[in-house]
Amino acid sequence: MRKVLITGASRGIGKAIAEKFKEEGYILVCPTRQEMDLSDPRSVEVYIANHKDEYFDVIVNNAGVNEINEITQIKDDELTQMMQINLISPIRLLRGFVGKMKEKRYGRIVNIGSIWATVSKGGRCVYSATKNGVHGVTNTLAVELAPYNILVNTVCPGFTLTELTYKNNTLALQDSGNTKYYTVTIKGSEIVISSADSDSPEILHRVE
Repeated sequence: MRKVLITGASRGIGKAIAEKFKEEGYILVCPTRQEMDLSDPRSVEVYIANHKDEYFDVIVNNAGVNEINEITQIKDDELTQMMQINLISPIRLLRGFVGKMKEKRYGRIVNIGSIWATVSKGGRCVYSATKNGVHGVTNTLAVELAPYNILVNTVCPGFTLTELTYKNNTLALQDSGNTKYYTVTIKGSEIVISSADSDSPEILHRVE
């Protein structure tokens, strides 16, 4: 049976990917954060060392974080975390496991990018940079690994209602010193804003 390594498979897009591979009969390897913390370089290297003899037919680099902040407000720990999880750890994993793919002369690598790599908006400087980096990794490895029958692609999702999207589309607005939280959701053809203390959500936009 073929085996697939998927990061960030506990929820959202990663969970859906894992379920699809399971339906197709693959053996799933989906490390938890306790097994491999992608924000910690040592944790990633220990995981690779413990599985150095393992061959994965498919590797899906899905895990990602997005801390929204204007450029002047970006904290060093946010910068480091996003770079490690979104870009550096995927490179480490590929460095550690692609050798077996080359030996077998077969492999499939899917890097989950983002629409924010091609278009962006305020507050997403670091996230967009990391996803552009993912594109660079994919483009290079697609050429480098092609002679070994290893295909490398990036998938760039648009707006997908996952926990990360939900978190990053919740608005915190200041009102006379009190913070009120508003949630933006998609309901059919409508974009709706609602708050916890209101039973009457406001329709922001209706798609005609």
